[in-house]
Amino acid sequence: MLLIVDEIQRHHPGTVVYNADRFEGWSSLENAWHQVFEFNGDLQKICEKHPDGVILLGYSQGGLLARAVLQTYPDHCVKKFISLSSPQAGQYGTDFLHLIFPSLVAKTAYQLFYTYVGQHTSVGNYWNDPHHQDLFEQFSIFLPYINNDLPSTNSTLFRDSMLRLEQLILIGGPDDGVITPWESSHFGYYNGTDDVIPCKQRKIYLEDRIGLRTLDSDGRLKLITVPGVRHYEWHLNTDVVDSVVLPLLD
Repeated sequence: MLLIVDEIQRHHPGTVVYNADRFEGWSSLENAWHQVFEFNGDLQKICEKHPDGVILLGYSQGGLLARAVLQTYPDHCVKKFISLSSPQAGQYGTDFLHLIFPSLVAKTAYQLFYTYVGQHTSVGNYWNDPHHQDLFEQFSIFLPYINNDLPSTNSTLFRDSMLRLEQLILIGGPDDGVITPWESSHFGYYNGTDDVIPCKQRKIYLEDRIGLRTLDSDGRLKLITVPGVRHYEWHLNTDVVDSVVLPLLD
């Protein structure tokens, strides 16, 4: 994310930018809730310094965790949240798996991730196998709760905190190559026959489980599709950062 920080400061001199550098490298595999609670403390300190509001931007897994951070912070000061190629509806794809778990394939990964041990990994926490939804709901301790697919004592908090946003911007593209399906970056996802159901045709939107439908009806939800961008170009390609990300900060 250092390139994005540099470009923001180059185009917007004087802008205060905080780059959360926790859980880099292999530590990014630590349990998602553990990471969320650590980042939550960081965001609280930032909001105390900037009560008039901030823009929160998260990339890839970081965008999913950032969303959970603001959902668990009832008085957050985030005005605009930008999710940059993040698996907001989950992840299910062998190419992605091989980046971290070379011996796993998508069809059998549930045998690891939907276990007590598998739920100690961040990837396991948002692995969403469309063919084993019963096990997903039984074992997953993270994604079905922050998406309010399963009720919890925090269901109202998770929705209300999303509705504090002035704008929710979801960015992704068909050539990403890592987020699978790429529409997960827009809350779209596979059904049981591996067809992708767009966000606005899924229950999370139709039933307004986390406020997406309300945000949309208020003109506060923006879905951006950018073709021709590979996953690691979103935050490492200056042209992509300047043309896609920076205009959203104005």
